[in-house]
Amino acid sequence: MSNDSTYAAAPFDHAKADIILRSSDNIDFRVFKLFLSLASPFFETLFEIPQPAEESEDQEVKDGLVVVPVTEDSKTLDALLRFCYPCTLADDPQIDVLKDALDVLEAARKYSLDVIEKKARQAIASPKILEVDPLRCFAIAHRGRLREETLLAGRYTLTQPLIPSWFQEVELITATDLLSLLAYHKKCGDAVYALRLDLSWIKSHYGSSQACSWLAGQYYSGTDRYSQPSRVNCGCPRSNPPRYSLSNLLSVSLQWWEDFMEETFTALRDKPCNETVKTSAEKTVQTVKARNCQACSPTITEGMRDFVDLFTRKIDETVSQIELELSF
Repeated sequence: MSNDSTYAAAPFDHAKADIILRSSDNIDFRVFKLFLSLASPFFETLFEIPQPAEESEDQEVKDGLVVVPVTEDSKTLDALLRFCYPCTLADDPQIDVLKDALDVLEAARKYSLDVIEKKARQAIASPKILEVDPLRCFAIAHRGRLREETLLAGRYTLTQPLIPSWFQEVELITATDLLSLLAYHKKCGDAVYALRLDLSWIKSHYGSSQACSWLAGQYYSGTDRYSQPSRVNCGCPRSNPPRYSLSNLLSVSLQWWEDFMEETFTALRDKPCNETVKTSAEKTVQTVKARNCQACSPTITEGMRDFVDLFTRKIDETVSQIELELSF
């Protein structure tokens, strides 16, 4: 039986191999039955079936070895076989491309290769990939029936706008799955946005006006008749009336604070995640520093750093209470 197949590269071209696996794109892998049988019950059962010694209409023999066609392409098959081989003969592959991870995952399940399935799961749940492609990770994880990885990716999609841009893997999920994800995103946005209505979480954190003095817009200059520094209000505009007043702690509400809170909560409706707060805070720090206010400029960096920690913890707490409803 003639074919146009070619041999794979080392280590799958060994002269003493005892069987050939042919990929869907016509690459022949000369492999050892023992290695594959030890790694996979599927291969162990397959190789127990008596193989013909000569080529027949139903079974090809090449260079004296039986050829077993498989449905995986050569890239996926190469990854699978590397995991089956001893580390002295083949290094484990790096599964860092999402499409590769899905292909390897499906093949690993087919051939009962649990270790490889774990590696594919780790690739899909890699923070490095989730931060860049959370929607793609969500679609691939859900298609792969990976519950924990799907829910994790769903959480990471909160860093994206409520209405996402098109991505190729959207075809891997149903309209119902996508609708569930969008509903989850909106619930998270609404819940985080509602934090503006009750600022007790801020007041309880600081406890006293001294703890949040950086928000008071006050500084000390010169001395009074008792040789004490005089407290002076800075020239930063005040908000009147304030919308985000910490009335039990401070008697004033600076306009830059009001602007920060308003812009941040508005942005959080679309992207209810920690990164939204951090980005908004960095912008505010730069804006205030540019004014060179004697009270606000020297203290805002440290003050906002502490407040961002508080704010992001509150977001995590709020979002963790909302469930992404999916069927697996």
